[in-house]
Amino acid sequence: MAEREPIQFCTTCGSKVEQRQAFGQLRPVCSSCGRVHFLDPKVGAGVLLSKDDKILLVRRAVEPELGKWTIPAGFVEGDEDPKDTAVRECKEETGLEVRIVSILDVIHGREHSSGASIVIIYTGEIIGGDLIAGDDADAADFFVPSKLPPLAFEATRVAIEGWKSQV
Repeated sequence: MAEREPIQFCTTCGSKVEQRQAFGQLRPVCSSCGRVHFLDPKVGAGVLLSKDDKILLVRRAVEPELGKWTIPAGFVEGDEDPKDTAVRECKEETGLEVRIVSILDVIHGREHSSGASIVIIYTGEIIGGDLIAGDDADAADFFVPSKLPPLAFEATRVAIEGWKSQV
């Protein structure tokens, strides 16, 4: 699992933090005000869509994993329901409007330093829109699960395998 960059300064008072024992493990603690900084998870959400036994994937137009394919997904905003994130990201990346049907999986494991540590994957159904790549995707298409393009992220592979085991 990829490591995050360590916290160096207190978000409360701006002083330098140091690693100290707190709540059962080493944590960043402010040397001035004593605030203990917990490493909150970064959460992503996506939706796996299928049509005619094919899976919708988008090709990444940005690093990491530039040029590889993944399901439509993105980061959950602090005040956003993860289901809304999955719907929003799908619309931004594919032009499709979707309805969430069920939760497929919750996947833990940061794959790179700027990635999510928890990814919530939903299944959904298309309710409108036209398929067109957008945002940080430069292509969007449906693929037969036995003939997938190069995939980005282990979470993508886990989600697809989970979907295949349910079909």
